[in-house]
Amino acid sequence: MKPARTKTPRKPPVKKGSQTSLKDPVGVYCRVRPLSLPEQECCIEVISNTTVQLHPPEGYRLNRNGDYKETQYSFKQVFGTHTTQKELFDVVANPLVDDLIHGKNGLLFTYGVTGSGKTHTMTGSPGEGGLLPRCLDMLFNSIGSFQAKRYVFKSNDRNSMDIQCEVDALLERQKREATPNPKTPSSKRQVDPEFADMINVQEFCKAEEVDEDSVYGVFVSYIEIYNNYIYDLLEEVPFDPIKPKPPQSKLLREDKNHNMYVAGCTEVEVKSTEEAFEVFWRGQKKRRIANTHLNRESSRSHSVFNIKLVQAPLDADGDNVLQEKEQITISQLSLVDLAGSERTNRTKAEGNRLREAGNINQSLMTLRTCMEVLRENQTYGTNKMVPYRDSKLTHLFKNYFDGEGKVRLIVCVNPKAEDYEESLQVMRFAEVTQEVEVARPTDKAICGLTPGRRYRNQARGGPVGDELLVSEVVLQSFPPLPSCEILDINDEQTLPRLVEALEKRHHLRQMMIDEFHKQSITFKALLQEFDNAVLSKENYIQGKLSEKQKVISGQKSEIERLEKKNKTLEYKVEILEKTTTIYEEDKRNLQQELETQNQKLQQQFSDKRRLEARLQGMVTETTMKWEKECERRVAAKQLEMQNKLWVKDEKLKQLKAIVTEPKTERPERPSRERDREKATQRSVSPSPVPNVPPVRLRHRRSRSAGDRWVAHKPASNLQTETVMQPQVPHAITVSVANEKALAKCEKYMLTHQELASDGEIETKLIKGDVYKTRGGGQSVQFTEIETLKQESPTGRKRRSSTIAPAQPDGTESEWTDVETRCSVAVEMRAGSQLGPGYQHHAQPKRKKP
Repeated sequence: MKPARTKTPRKPPVKKGSQTSLKDPVGVYCRVRPLSLPEQECCIEVISNTTVQLHPPEGYRLNRNGDYKETQYSFKQVFGTHTTQKELFDVVANPLVDDLIHGKNGLLFTYGVTGSGKTHTMTGSPGEGGLLPRCLDMLFNSIGSFQAKRYVFKSNDRNSMDIQCEVDALLERQKREATPNPKTPSSKRQVDPEFADMINVQEFCKAEEVDEDSVYGVFVSYIEIYNNYIYDLLEEVPFDPIKPKPPQSKLLREDKNHNMYVAGCTEVEVKSTEEAFEVFWRGQKKRRIANTHLNRESSRSHSVFNIKLVQAPLDADGDNVLQEKEQITISQLSLVDLAGSERTNRTKAEGNRLREAGNINQSLMTLRTCMEVLRENQTYGTNKMVPYRDSKLTHLFKNYFDGEGKVRLIVCVNPKAEDYEESLQVMRFAEVTQEVEVARPTDKAICGLTPGRRYRNQARGGPVGDELLVSEVVLQSFPPLPSCEILDINDEQTLPRLVEALEKRHHLRQMMIDEFHKQSITFKALLQEFDNAVLSKENYIQGKLSEKQKVISGQKSEIERLEKKNKTLEYKVEILEKTTTIYEEDKRNLQQELETQNQKLQQQFSDKRRLEARLQGMVTETTMKWEKECERRVAAKQLEMQNKLWVKDEKLKQLKAIVTEPKTERPERPSRERDREKATQRSVSPSPVPNVPPVRLRHRRSRSAGDRWVAHKPASNLQTETVMQPQVPHAITVSVANEKALAKCEKYMLTHQELASDGEIETKLIKGDVYKTRGGGQSVQFTEIETLKQESPTGRKRRSSTIAPAQPDGTESEWTDVETRCSVAVEMRAGSQLGPGYQHHAQPKRKKP
């Protein structure tokens, strides 16, 4: 007969407002182990049954205020150092086993630093079994009499189950029992004394309301996650002493219902607590443990013990398993013993131990990251991707956090002071985890068959057996029959004795029948009375129930009204919060924009002020420059025009003198050769007319003789001994212009001599005005030139003075360039020690070659 195949049923679609929309937070519990030595310093104190307090040990870093910084953490329940395994199991694991029997999944973690008692909590110790053996004991106590025969359920590689009929299951059992080394443990074996004390649970525990119309099968598997690889601890590898084969890692797969499972993992069917724990102990011996500086037997991997419960309803007759795949339910309880987080500087790990510690810490960090992302998504409504795939541990159990079952976490802590920092990190992880909410799993669907099928079938066969039993009892109570053997024909005693015995039996039987009728009538009366009492009770209960239902319906309507009102208020609050958020965002944006505009305005204002100052300076500088340039050009033009006018006046004067001069005998003029020879020897110009008798000298009055003058007569000038001599009253005569003299006068006159074209000495009086400068000095601006010149009365040109000696380089003397000297302004700077400086206001005339 072909076995029927089934799989884990897909969850029914979630309806709006149904029970599945509810969420429960992850249950986080804390267990504090006792100190190894009484004199050790303790850093964890149990404040109440839900709160613990951590305080830094002596010598630890102080906070900013200089006081010890004590922190408190709250849990769903805290178990102190004196808590027994039974108390812990009743609170934490008992509800998970009850949910397992009712078709719901469960996940139980033990988390903590190395040496905090995780393995002891999960497995236990001799004489004090942990959570795992107690879960198995409660499970088999609840379903022991309802288990299906071995191999009725058969696992496959697709995370589902196949159902076989009784015949196929029998053949499978015979085939497995014929093998020399059966993998499946037998319930007939003697319990291993190594773990016998662990599974010897004194307290009887059983689930309530077990479905008696179903059959159950229990399958267990045991895996470990080592260095982020998954290994099957129950896999049987043939031993090869020459070339041993290393264990092969397993892969994670996803079934049709999007549940994660380990492909190719060994699943063993067990029928009792002893068998299941024997399988666990066989895998426990293969688990990787090592001796570290902090723990003699430190777990180097995460272990996962899966208990899978398969249940299928009986058929309508209550005899065989229902061969319908939709009615098969598979639930699973995963018991996870996480490896302890540790710091390598404390464990002194090296080599493989160091790499193992790194992988352990990395997987625990990924678990913490997933919890933080889940909390953020649920708290703030974000939709960030949870990094389940970063670690095999989180990837395997992602379905539990997506709503496939309850999740419980036991945080194990060691109160010794050396583990303070690690315990602080564990507490923070627990604080994050208990804020994560998991969707509440759905209830198992009802198969639709009449309940009580199992016992109703037994009741049908019950009267026949009872009647046979009563007949045997009645026959034993009758008197024994005498011997019926007749050996003699004339025997007349045997038959009468037999008749007598039969009559007695008949009479006794009649009496018993009468008694039975009386008792049956009495029993019927009692039964009728009981039925009446039950009926009255039912009527009373029905009335009370109707009243309660009315009250419940009223309360439900009130609850619905309050829920609607609550939803409306929550919606309004949400809208107001969103509006407030929008307004606050707009306010922040406007404030930022205002600050930006203010900064821009201040920047523009400062730029404008700098530009104005710069432009003002440029305007002032340009104005002064052009004023000076205009003054210079006007002065140069005026001087040029005056020079031309003066030249014309001089020519007219000379012409007038020639015309009006009386004619006399011209004296003999020496030859040019003699003049050249005596030119270097003559120091004073002789009189132009040597034979003319002396005449009284007449002083020519200056044209501008009203102001205070500085008469600048260089020491190189010659005495002309002419009749007409310039004379300026109240004048300060200097040979070199100086600041002191210029400061006292308003006018300036420079006496300049040069050799004219006819060989005579020509004297020019260059006059100018004295101005005060910005630097505190004086400057001279030349205004006019007066020229004094000697000529021979006969019209012949003569020299009135010696010729200036020629320069060694062939150039003319600097002081002979009148036009250049006329275009020079003398400026005396304040504080100068070098005398007057000369500043050219016009380009000097180009010298002749």
